[in-house]
Amino acid sequence: MNRDLENLAARAAPVIFVVLWSTGFVATKYVLIGAEPVTYLAIRMGLVIILMAIVVAVWRPQWPSWSGVGHSIMAGILVHGFYLGGTAVAIEHAVPVGLSALIPGLQPILTSTIANRWLGERVTMLQWVGLVLGLAGVGLILHGRPMSGEVGWGWLASGVALVSITLGALYQKRFCGDIDWRSGNLIQYVAVGILFAIVAWIFESGEVRWSIQFVLSLFWLAVVLSIGSISVLYWLIRRRGATQVASLFYLVPAVTALMAYVLFGERLDALSLLGMAICAIAVVVVSRK
Repeated sequence: MNRDLENLAARAAPVIFVVLWSTGFVATKYVLIGAEPVTYLAIRMGLVIILMAIVVAVWRPQWPSWSGVGHSIMAGILVHGFYLGGTAVAIEHAVPVGLSALIPGLQPILTSTIANRWLGERVTMLQWVGLVLGLAGVGLILHGRPMSGEVGWGWLASGVALVSITLGALYQKRFCGDIDWRSGNLIQYVAVGILFAIVAWIFESGEVRWSIQFVLSLFWLAVVLSIGSISVLYWLIRRRGATQVASLFYLVPAVTALMAYVLFGERLDALSLLGMAICAIAVVVVSRK
C-alpha cells in the first residue's frame, strides 16, 4: 500500500508542481497592485518565516551543520531571492503575465548544459532533441512580442530570474540534498527575507495599499507557493535528475499563458498554442529514462 501511494505521489507531483508554480505569476500580478515588488516580497517572506518557524517548532527536525547553513543561505538567495525578485520586477515593468514565465522557461537548456558538466549527469541525444524542441516551443510563444523600452527592463529582469533559478536548483541538488527540508527552508527564507527587507528599505517607498485582493494574493504566494510548490520542487530534485526536473519548467509558460488568457484576456494565437503543444512534447521526450 505504501509503495502504491509513493508511486501515485511520484506521478502526481510534476502536475501539481507545474500548476502551482504557474499560479505564482498570476498572483504576483494581483499583489503588485498593492505594493512595489521588493516591498511585497519582504512582507511575503516575513509571513513565510513565521509559518516555517511553526513547522520547525512542531516537528523539531535536525539542523544542518554550519556548512549546511551556508549552503542553505546560498540556495535560498538564488532560488527565492533573485528569481522571485526578477519575476516581480518583470511584471512590474509591463511584461505580460502570460509571458513573464517565458524566459525562466528556458531553464532546461541552461540546466542540461551545466548539469552535464557540474553534476556528472549524462544527457542523452534524445534528451537534447527534447530540449531543443522545448526551446523552439518557447520561441513560438514569444514571437512578435515587444522587447524594447520599459518592457526591455522587464525582459532583463526575467533573464536574471532564469540564471538564478537554474543555478539555485543545481546548487540545491548538489549541496543541500541531505538537509532536512523544514530546517533548510527556514534558513533560506530568513536569509532572503533579510535581503528583501534591506533592498526595499534602500530603493522603495515601503507604501502598501491593503485590500482583500492584496491579502488573499499574498496569502496564496506565501503558503501555496513558498511552502507548497517549493517543497514539491525540492522533493522532485531529490528523486530525479536535474535535467528531468528542469524540463517541467517548459510547461509553466503554457499553463501561465492559459491562466492569463482566462483572467486578464491576454492574447493566445495559433502559433502560441502550437508552441505550448511542442513544449509538452519536449517534456515527455526529456523525461524519458
